[in-house]
This record gives sequence, C-alpha cells and structure tokens, in this order.
Amino acid sequence: MAIQKVIYKKLLPLTTLFIFLLCAGYSQKVVRYDLYVKDTLVAFAGKEKRAIAVNGQIPMPTLSFTEGDTAEIHVHNLLKEETSLHWHGLFLPNKEDGVPNLTQMPIKPGTTHIYRFPIIQHGTHWYHSHSGLQEQIGMYGSMILNKRSADIEKRKDVDGLPTVPLILSEWTNYKPDNVHRMLHNATDWFALKKNAVQSYGEAIGAGHFKTKLRNEWKRMLAMDVSDVYYDKILMNGKPESVIDTVDGKKLKAGDKVRLRISNGAASSYFWLRYAGGKITVVANDGNDVVPVEVDRLIIAVSETYDIVLNIPAEGTAYELLATTEDRTNSASVYIGSGIKQLISPLPRLKYFEGMKMMNDMMKMNGDLDDMGMNMSLNQMDMNVVMYPEITGEVKPKQKEDDPNRYNANALSDIVTLNYAMLKAPEKTTLPDVPVKVLQFELTGNMNRYVWSMNNKVVSETDKILVKKGENLRLLIYNGSMMRHPMHLHGHDFRVLNGQGEYAPLKNVIDIMPMETDTLEFNANVEGDWFFHCHILYHMMSGMGRVFSYKDQQPNPLILNPKLAQRKLFADDRKMHFMFQNDVATNGNDGEMMLQNTRWSIGTEWRLGYNDMHGYETETHIGRYIGKMQWLMPFIGFDWRYRKMGLHAEEKNMFGQSNTKDNRAVISAGLNYTLPMLVRFQGEIFTDGIVRLQLMREDIPLTKRLRFAFMVNTDKEYMTGLHYIFSRALAVRTHYDSDMGFGAGFTFAY
Repeated sequence: MAIQKVIYKKLLPLTTLFIFLLCAGYSQKVVRYDLYVKDTLVAFAGKEKRAIAVNGQIPMPTLSFTEGDTAEIHVHNLLKEETSLHWHGLFLPNKEDGVPNLTQMPIKPGTTHIYRFPIIQHGTHWYHSHSGLQEQIGMYGSMILNKRSADIEKRKDVDGLPTVPLILSEWTNYKPDNVHRMLHNATDWFALKKNAVQSYGEAIGAGHFKTKLRNEWKRMLAMDVSDVYYDKILMNGKPESVIDTVDGKKLKAGDKVRLRISNGAASSYFWLRYAGGKITVVANDGNDVVPVEVDRLIIAVSETYDIVLNIPAEGTAYELLATTEDRTNSASVYIGSGIKQLISPLPRLKYFEGMKMMNDMMKMNGDLDDMGMNMSLNQMDMNVVMYPEITGEVKPKQKEDDPNRYNANALSDIVTLNYAMLKAPEKTTLPDVPVKVLQFELTGNMNRYVWSMNNKVVSETDKILVKKGENLRLLIYNGSMMRHPMHLHGHDFRVLNGQGEYAPLKNVIDIMPMETDTLEFNANVEGDWFFHCHILYHMMSGMGRVFSYKDQQPNPLILNPKLAQRKLFADDRKMHFMFQNDVATNGNDGEMMLQNTRWSIGTEWRLGYNDMHGYETETHIGRYIGKMQWLMPFIGFDWRYRKMGLHAEEKNMFGQSNTKDNRAVISAGLNYTLPMLVRFQGEIFTDGIVRLQLMREDIPLTKRLRFAFMVNTDKEYMTGLHYIFSRALAVRTHYDSDMGFGAGFTFAY
C-alpha cells in the first residue's frame, strides 16, 4: 500500500477505518500468540539473578503479523505480581494499549488477559511490559508488521531484502528497584563504576581544576551522559552473535541485509557503527523514509531503525557494533561468515570538556542559557565537545557565535544521522482543521533525580483534554542537561524538520539539552493516551502527561477510575529509602531517610563512647520547593542526653545558653543548597535556641576518596575522610568536637 494511503488511514477514526478495510476486501486473518510470563534465573553478567521470561526466553518472542491481520494475543501471567504488555508504536483501540491503571487494569497473578486488535500499519515495532520496572529484567521483544505482497513490490529494492529483527537491551546485576532507589539517593556509585567521577584530583591532573570549581559553584553534579552503569549489553539476548544465514540463504559478497533494530533498553542510548562501510537508513519508528547513507547513528531509548548493510567481501564477517552513549560497554553482531573484521572501539569521553561546556550553559539559578542558539532535530550535539574522534585531543578553536561549533557533521568527515536528514517518501500533511498548540518544557533535577514537564510530575497534573478531529502542535523545549526520548502512545506525529509536506512520521522524538522540537498530529483515536519520557527511570519519576479525549465513552476495563488514578499516581509518589551507619572507635553515628518527588523524612543519630557518654537524635520532615529544589522548609525534633554534663555552662555563638546536654525540643527551619553544594541549615527550637549550620559530606578528592565537614553555631564541628570500597562499604576516619577522633567502617544501603 502506498505511504499516502497509509497516512490517510491514520487520520481516519478507527470505526470508519474498519468499514473501509472490510469494503476493500482485505484479509481478516486472525494471528494468535500465547505468551506465558514466568520468573526465571539468568547469568548474563556472571551472577545468577532473577529475570522474567516469556515462553521461556529473553528477549520475548518476536511477534510477526501482516498488515490486514487481526492480532489475538493471550497473556498468561504466571508471576506472583501484576503485569501488562504495551504494543509500542501501534495504532489500536485505547483499551488494547496495555498501560496499567490508564487503559486497563493490571493483569493479576494467575490470570489470562486477551489483547485483540486489527493490524492497520506496517513497520518495525516492539513490545514491553508497562508495569513497574519489569522491562529492565526481560520483558521486551520485537514486533514486526509486514507489508502485503503487493506493497513490497513497490519498494522491492528495500522491502524485498533478507530481513533480521534485532533488539538491543542492557543488563544490570542490581535489582531494578534498587537501581531506582540509588538514583534518587544521589549515589555516585554508577559514576565510579563508569570511571566518570570527575574528582578534584582528576580535574587537577587534566588541567581542569577551575572547571571543577566552577561546576560545583553552580551547584551541579559531575558531567554525565547516562544514569546507570550496566554490566552487560545484549543484542537479541546475547553480547555477541553472527548473522550469516537469513531464511536459509547464506549471505555472500554483494548481498544486502536489512536489520530491523529496536532499542528495548531501559535507559541506554546506543551508537551503531558498521565495519563493512556505510549504514543506509530506510525506516524509523515503523515508517519508511527516503534512504540516507551515514557512517553512524545513535538510537534513542525505544526508537526503531531499519538499516541496510552491504556484504562487501567473501570469507569475512563484519562487525556491527552497538556502544552505549557513555562508551562503557558494547555488544556486537557479525554480518557474514569468515574472519571477523572489527571496527575500532569508541574512545573514552572527554568528561571535563563536557563539564566546561555545561558550566557555560548553566546560569546560577539553574536555568540553561542557550546563548542565542536555535537548536533542534539533533543537528547540534551538545556532547560533541566530549568526542575525541571528532574534536581530537584539543577542541577546535571556534567563536562562541559559530553555529557549527556543536555540529558533528560540520566538524568532521564522520557523517552522523540527525532528524533533519529524514524525509518521508510520500506527503504526510494533516487535514485542514483547527490547531491546538501546547508548549512543554522538559525539566529535571539530577541532584534529587526528579524528572518532570513544566516542573510538575504526572501525579501533580490533570489530564490534557483534546477534541477529536483537531490537530495538536507540540512545542517541546528541553531545559534539563539530559536528553529525553519522548514517546506518544497510539499516534504517529510529524516532526517539522524542514522537509515541508514530506516531514517524517515518528512516535519517539529524542530531544537533546537546550533543544526545541515541534511535532504535530491529528487527534483521531479516542481514549487516554500516555506521552512520556521512555527512559524507564525518568518515566517512573514522573516525566509524562496524559492526553484525554473530551466526551469519550468510558473505558470498559477501568471499572473504578478513582482507584486506577491513585495506582497510576503511586509511581512517582513512591518513597525511596536510604540508610547509612558508621561504626567507629569513638562512637556510632548514622542516618536514614525516606523521600520522594517533594517530601523528605530524615533521622540522624549519634551514640558516644569515651568522654561523650550519651546519645542524640534529630528528625526532620520537610518539603522541597522551587524548580531546582534547593530549598526545603522543615519541622523537626531534637532529643539529646549526655551523662558527663561537660557543656552545661557553654554558650553558642549567639550568646544563648547551651542545652545540648539534655534537651527534647521541636524545631522549625530550612535547608538550602549553597554554591559548592554546601548545605546550609537554619533552625529555631521551642526553647528559643537558634542554630545555623554548614555541611557537606561528599567532596570527591579522588575517584574513591571523599572529604566531609560540618560546623555550626553551637560550636560543634566535624571533619572526616572516607574511602569507598564497594557500594555498601567504606572505611572512615573523622574528628568530632563532641566525640573526639575515631576510625571505623561505614555501611550504606
């Protein structure tokens, strides 16, 4: 079927479309799959860990249909927890979309749920769990919607090629819930694993001491391009494999092969490069594009690309290398048979160059300064300053007003795909109807790992009401320092990229820092449709919205809408726990904390030996406010007792009598993050005592060595060092004005 006809179908209401299909005499073949979801154990990275397999395999089985079929998919939940399946990029009735507590209720343990919908499109798609973090541990798989035979003939040079589905993913030996918790607690363990701490010692060695100082003066954490360190990267469930035969035919010199590639990773972007020459891109997000040749491309989380590779020599297997954006890990598939021809690994990122760039762009209030640049469509890669293969050992000297200073294709001979290169083979214009314009800013806070849109998470917003038949135009600006792959359920959108009437159709748009992109689509299918960042941990932290059609019929699968909404909102309202305890020669001190998007409940304690026989504990309950969440007003409780009475006559710096030997008081105060990431705490107690305090516990001197200090107006002070051995264990030495000198071990969770 011609592309124009496909687009026309997309713009029709589903009820009209079904009549159209029947009248045209199209096949109504029912293709059934039975999917059995069950716990399993895997050892992808050397340790046996829990995963979820479907029909006994990871990734899940590849589901294949032909346009005109009816899909009937029976999901048998053999887990001890709820699950769901979302059909990424498919046009279908809203109740079949597979988002628990939005389009259906979760599939309960021991039950079977049937998804049934017509296949009214073609292309490379994939499917995955939309329940919790299940996607991270195995619930992802390819979904191929084939063209009809007659339509294949129209582009046989591409559609007639031998074809292999390939799904990218990553694996961590940590439980996904623990990964999510660690991200919210601002641990730099993943940075340490990636050799990306960017400590002061490393900064001095690289000649970037001032860069590091300026970075922390602006209250920013170290530069990074991804959140999580992964132990293993997989292609079709393997770190390395060979494709030498397709459909029983041996690949040989002169052949071409088409790979249908889906990024099923939870949070990893991948660079794709081929040792056998150019990569020809022929489709994106299930939609055909005019073929374009590149040397490499980056595939965003949840995107799909169809690429064509040449087999250039007999007796040789050419490496297609997928490398994580942070360049810490990779997976390979070899195309052809024979001696392996490798492509050079990507060099380590120049992190301090990236940090310097980030410093120039970030204002003191946390906003980004775009310096007058009009950036969109991935043409300007803000990370390009970190790429040694483009910038060399020294960054090229370019004026700040040079529009090409971040343009990878202008700076080198390496041709990198960007969205401006994509062009639909047929017109994609929308119907001439009223247009509703919506503006979004992608916002976030790396320090507390809160991800939002217009500074609000999903649970803090109402659904966005749209009118069926109108066109929606979305203007999206990324005001954070991370890139975000924004995915729209149930619809394709046009990306306004300078191709006019031939703008490409997509359902995922990767938006880079400081970039503005414009999307448009026709509101043609009733229901509640999720629009969210597809980095799994960003979505679960709240970066999303729900488009809801006005005056639509109730969803028959959502019997209790209020209950469903509460369960949907529970994702970004979840409390994350942190615990740390120091067992030392002079006493025991520690803290534990529960916090979510806005709220924090924290308790710290000290138990003294030696001269300070006694205990003290402080508890604070606070709410973070402001865009950057640097400010937290709180109420608290302070309880102390010392047997020695050494401080009975001591006064604080304001001349007030000290009561810290024996007190049980309530307080009110605030925490504020100062430049250099120093925490200021001001507090007034019910006995009239005022206390001001400065503190920081995580100054990175080297990759593993951290410095800490505290000083307050009660004339208390502390200084210390700790050396990180593992995620949970460090050795620590410190001096405390009350407890004296001590050394011991710190245990963290």
